[in-house]
Amino acid sequence: MTISPDKIVIDTSLVRRLIAAQFPQWADLPVRPVRHGGWDNRTFHLGDDLTVRLPSAASYALQVEKEQRWLPRLAPHLPLPIPAPVAMGRPGEGYPWHWSVYQWRSGEIATHAPIADMTALAATLADFLAALQRADAGGGPPPGQHNFFRGGPLSVYDHETRWALEALEGRIDTDAARSVWEAALSANWTGKPVWFHGDVSSGNLLVEDGGLVTVIDFGTSGVGDPACDLSIAWTMFDGESREAFRAALPLDRGTWARGRGWTLWKALIVAAEMPGTDRLEVEKSRRVIAEVIADHLRYD
Repeated sequence: MTISPDKIVIDTSLVRRLIAAQFPQWADLPVRPVRHGGWDNRTFHLGDDLTVRLPSAASYALQVEKEQRWLPRLAPHLPLPIPAPVAMGRPGEGYPWHWSVYQWRSGEIATHAPIADMTALAATLADFLAALQRADAGGGPPPGQHNFFRGGPLSVYDHETRWALEALEGRIDTDAARSVWEAALSANWTGKPVWFHGDVSSGNLLVEDGGLVTVIDFGTSGVGDPACDLSIAWTMFDGESREAFRAALPLDRGTWARGRGWTLWKALIVAAEMPGTDRLEVEKSRRVIAEVIADHLRYD
């Protein structure tokens, strides 16, 4: 019998069955959900030293083999630890996609963790991203379906952005937002492809003792334009921390303009209240839009 992906229940029972069938050496280890899980994947503790990570939909399943292949190659070139694959599982037990077992990385996600010095964290993150951009990009995955075209031209999201601008008419300064978007579209990227993370957000930063210790979730990573990694400048940082982040990254004005474009696109579609959007996320997105507009007026 074929099970429709939208009927799949990803829970501890499924993880136990998959582990028992494919990795019996770990069958006796306890399985429990992580405290703060993500949207693209469901993650579970496996004993004290491992995690199991299962894509939640077909659109995220392409990321598994990419991470398995590239994360071990990138890790030696980066100043902070990143997820370390231990094994790759195959479809089974009614679950239709490949999945991963990783070493457990300690820390609390920055969304919920106390941060001792936001400016220091911003500088540490910028140093990490600069090192990532310096890593050999030869043969790396270009933008595509596997990462929702992160690292490619912003024009792929032009239709969504203009739809959101129309939907938000009268609720935000759409003329100013449109200027930000047009500036981002016109700032063509002509550099050689570099590695980027693709989803630099507070939920993918692990903090211990108030400082950044690990960057996780490289599902939307690839090689191309690194502008998509700049969104955190407006979604998490402000004032001194934003300036520290900007100063530590060797990027030109055009890249920052495209970074504002990536940030604006995401904030607009959330602020336009697409079905299922959380009210708090809508309010946060409107604040981000205002910050991006102010930054555009300051630097362009």
